[in-house]
Amino acid sequence: MLSGPFQAIWTKWDAGQTEYDQPLVSLSMLKAFVFLLLAASFSGCTQPAVFPEPPTPLRYLALGDSYTIGESVATESRWPVQLTAALQQQGLPLDSLHIIARTGWRTDELLAAVGAQNLSPDWDLVSLLIGVNNFYQGRPMDVYEAEFRALLDTAVFLAGARPDRVLVVSIPDYAYTPFGAGLPDPLAVSNGIDSFNAVNRRVALEKNVTWMNITDLSRRGLAEPALVALDGLHPSGLQYNLWVQERLAPAAGLLLAP
Repeated sequence: MLSGPFQAIWTKWDAGQTEYDQPLVSLSMLKAFVFLLLAASFSGCTQPAVFPEPPTPLRYLALGDSYTIGESVATESRWPVQLTAALQQQGLPLDSLHIIARTGWRTDELLAAVGAQNLSPDWDLVSLLIGVNNFYQGRPMDVYEAEFRALLDTAVFLAGARPDRVLVVSIPDYAYTPFGAGLPDPLAVSNGIDSFNAVNRRVALEKNVTWMNITDLSRRGLAEPALVALDGLHPSGLQYNLWVQERLAPAAGLLLAP
């Protein structure tokens, strides 16, 4: 049943009138009518707003010795800490870092320490840098290889059986520090470090794990004294920053890319 101005329109049309002396419906009334029609047509079609879920936080486990724990540098200068910050700057939701490392550890000692923690195999990134103390203490190369293999298998397991989430870092060359330069045969140190790195590189590639060389960066230590910590032996925070910015952050960023 029509009423109001719409009844008037119908009455005039029903009477055969086709012309009007004045508008029967004002513009504002017409706008209101159109609005009501549109509102009615969309009233049953509205959908709730959908918001994207926040990204799942990522967890990083760093395994190693004095280099990983950052001997003689501040906590924030440790390379795993700097790597975490760099990955966050890339937009990756990395919010957890756990370091298992101690100055002086060999491969067997790191194996024992990791095993004692009963870690769950759900880490998103695992790094491994180990071997300088095996070399310094004159441990056999074949023992290093066997124990490094076991460590790398453990690292892959802890990364959820994902070798593409594991990063092996080469051993720095301490011959290019004031301490190393004062040894009887610094060249023998460099050759020995190269031999141990050849082993960890070969094992990493066999297991489809990313291997990153930072040894060449460590060999700038004598020419650039700021790259060596105050103890005259370990890398400084500045050298660790070179590792992270030039090598480790780009590599780890690719491993963690969605």
